[in-house]
Amino acid sequence: MSGISPVQIFQDNATEERAENARLSSFVGAIAVGDLVKSTLGPKGMDKILQSLSTGEIMVTNDGATILKSIALDNAAAKILVNISKVQDDEVGDGTTSVCVLAAELLREGEKLVNQKIHPQTIVEGYRLASAAAYNALEAAAIDNSKNPSAFRQDLINIAKTTLSSKVLSQDKEHFAKLAVDAVLRLKGSTNLDNIQIIKKAGGRLIDSYLDEGFILDKKIGVNQPKRIENARILVANTPMDTDKIKIFGARVRVDATGKLAELERAERNKMKEKVEKIKAHGINCFVNRQLIYNWPEQLFADSGMMSIEHADFDGIERLALVTGGEIASTFDHPELVKLGHCDLIEEIIIGEDRLIKFSGVAAGEACTIVLRGATTHLLDEAERSLHDALCVLSQTVAEPRTLLGGGCAEMIMSKAVDEVAKVTPGKQAVACESFAKALRELPTILANNAGYDSSDLVAKLRAAHYSGNNTAGLDMYNGSIADMRTLGIVESFKLKKQVLMSASEATEMILRVDDIIRCAPRERTRE
Repeated sequence: MSGISPVQIFQDNATEERAENARLSSFVGAIAVGDLVKSTLGPKGMDKILQSLSTGEIMVTNDGATILKSIALDNAAAKILVNISKVQDDEVGDGTTSVCVLAAELLREGEKLVNQKIHPQTIVEGYRLASAAAYNALEAAAIDNSKNPSAFRQDLINIAKTTLSSKVLSQDKEHFAKLAVDAVLRLKGSTNLDNIQIIKKAGGRLIDSYLDEGFILDKKIGVNQPKRIENARILVANTPMDTDKIKIFGARVRVDATGKLAELERAERNKMKEKVEKIKAHGINCFVNRQLIYNWPEQLFADSGMMSIEHADFDGIERLALVTGGEIASTFDHPELVKLGHCDLIEEIIIGEDRLIKFSGVAAGEACTIVLRGATTHLLDEAERSLHDALCVLSQTVAEPRTLLGGGCAEMIMSKAVDEVAKVTPGKQAVACESFAKALRELPTILANNAGYDSSDLVAKLRAAHYSGNNTAGLDMYNGSIADMRTLGIVESFKLKKQVLMSASEATEMILRVDDIIRCAPRERTRE
């Protein structure tokens, strides 16, 4: 009977990987993704250049989520890691590399255990015990300074500096940390970052970037109109202001004399004039439109001393309405129902060689604009990503004010707690617990490796420091030694660490449970 081939239950082209093979392919894929981003971890992390094959566009970045989002992966487990980094980005904004690296290290340890013939379910149970112990240790170590404004502000500045130290802005992190904290504190506890606008203008140096209250719109003011208006009443609209041509598609107008044509044009102009009169009836002195404003209505606005701004792009107009407290209008028959926007001053400013319009003293006091300067557009894009990470973390920290120490300190506290649990756990789960602790210790190891230090020596010293009761010890990445993280001011957000721990352990659990990968056959395309 042995000569009979096995029964094929799948369609042609469909493949199945079972047990060991499936597990191996998911481990290999996930660990490869971890190895790909781990060199970007920490203050001495390196950047990656991503080049698109289709457009040839280049991106230089060390943001884990951006790197993973941009590469096309075929491995199922690798995609799960990309997913958790995306969730980390959406939830906290930073820690995208850490979460991937931790998940990959947990899987690396898991692979060794599977090879020792420990059942995946046993490993999962051990990991669960360990992540619960790690979470409790994190919570116990967290400090809340929200009752003391000056200490809390210092915490926020330290968090911003820690976040930025691994980014392109690390040279000027003092400057940018202060910018980010000032911007987030203006939000008064809201996590809506729409009120913080980032404008990128190439030229100057990164240190020339600044924070400006109010809102800046990258547009031009109409011809012959006032370039400065105080106590502005703004109507934000999305309406066509270009009806000096008949718009109906394919319409043909036949006239039997040129005079008739002039009449048509006059009717068009009068129609436009009526519209402008209706708009003026709102008692405004600034009209901002999402669409084009043609010469004739622009001239009418200029004659009545009003400012008009055309083509305020979608993001700009939505944000402008939000910031000035107005609503976007599209019909003008009922002025009493339209909510106007207000601000103290509208003026034209110059950044580099571009003219922009600045709205100061806006209704939403939270609103501000960060103007980024820098040598190249690539640098500006990366600076924006870095600053966005910092803003996200800070706004989350304002909502959840607990903080932890960085520099591998939090990981060491967790790994120590997990080791304690492993000691009192009977059965094979204890081995899995030890592996979890080992994976946590890998994070400080990678931090040290990226800076070119002797990681085994440093991490052993760090571990010894923690076990001898010094639970604020961490890695001083600039001197290659062990130091007190509190005096160095290396602080991280509790929410960030919690999210990294939870996401990484849940994703690892999910991948460990896999024992079968089935790839469906592609649907055949029939040619017509």
